[in-house]
Amino acid sequence: MSIFLNAIELPSDLLWVDEYDWSPVEQTINKSLTGALIIQEAAQLKGRPITLVGGNDYAWVTKATLESLRLLSQTAAENLTLNYHGTDYNVRFMRDSSPVQGRQVADFANPQSDDRYSVTIRLIEV
Repeated sequence: MSIFLNAIELPSDLLWVDEYDWSPVEQTINKSLTGALIIQEAAQLKGRPITLVGGNDYAWVTKATLESLRLLSQTAAENLTLNYHGTDYNVRFMRDSSPVQGRQVADFANPQSDDRYSVTIRLIEV
């Protein structure tokens, strides 16, 4: 199955590396002045991170695709649709670090639009 971010087709073998790292329930634990335990829990409506990663030998994108992703990431407060193997997610770029990173698979001083890159795409479900 394919992966799309809006109209940008991505490699189908990108790994969602933090798929099971997020909990839909948030919890805080405190102690009162008497030492009693105060536990608060609440369901999280959104906020699940979606980090898609390619490697040196899989899930490559072209420089042209990487540039399209970079341009898309430069628009603030835009909701996007990620279709990940048939399931749609409403997402935005996660900006606490670089939302799109690319590394050349083979180093070239002047890469062309069809040269290959491994990519990391950081999103958050909204």
